[in-house]
Amino acid sequence: MTMHFTSAPRLSDGVIEREFVLGGVPGVLWTPVTASPDTPVPLVLLGQPGGFGLQRMRARLAGRARACAAQGFAAVAIELPGAGERPPLPGAAEARTDLVRALAAGEKPGEDVIDRLILPLVDAAVPEWQRTMDAVLALPEIGERVGISGGVIAVATRLAAVDPRIVAAGLFAGSYVPRATFAEARRITIPVHVLLQWDDEGNDRAMALELFDAFASAEKTLQANLGGHTGVPAFAAEDAARFFARHLGSASG
Repeated sequence: MTMHFTSAPRLSDGVIEREFVLGGVPGVLWTPVTASPDTPVPLVLLGQPGGFGLQRMRARLAGRARACAAQGFAAVAIELPGAGERPPLPGAAEARTDLVRALAAGEKPGEDVIDRLILPLVDAAVPEWQRTMDAVLALPEIGERVGISGGVIAVATRLAAVDPRIVAAGLFAGSYVPRATFAEARRITIPVHVLLQWDDEGNDRAMALELFDAFASAEKTLQANLGGHTGVPAFAAEDAARFFARHLGSASG
């Protein structure tokens, strides 16, 4: 599958930004100006929340990409299934309505609701991320080591479980998790860094802790901070950056 770049390279703060389409899926690739065939750089997959859309998240993603570039990493983001201009996933609207109804009633969402909301997204998104890796890693300025950062934790967990190219996972415990994800977590042995906002109103804290416990990694870190979903302290990003620096380095080697 061929990656078609749809915009001329744009330079900002030492970062080259290129929009692309791959198999009908839009995305953005950011590379530091230092990246070249002689000095290929590691790649970070930038996850994002489900349903928000690439353009809505563009400024935040670009900021994360610039932080990656400052460490000597390339970064890529793609439009998730059902987001932006892409057609909605079958049953997603009904599942989200059921989730909102349960939360409004002060009830814990049932496993069936979570499965109907999250699993179709995981099933569709993971192969698209793998095709994106195929295309980006074929570029001569991109090295072999790949990390995944943020996004829907069930998507990142499945991707890390099935694709050996990913060598480090920085995860955000901010969404509900299907039971199938726990079995996938037990297959993961790469280093894992999980950020948990302790008072996140949209997160099941007990479920997040259970998922962290399920990871089979010899090196795994849980960083829990007081505050809600949008109250992530600045130092948390610095800690995540150090995590990727340890496990990705700055060149493919």
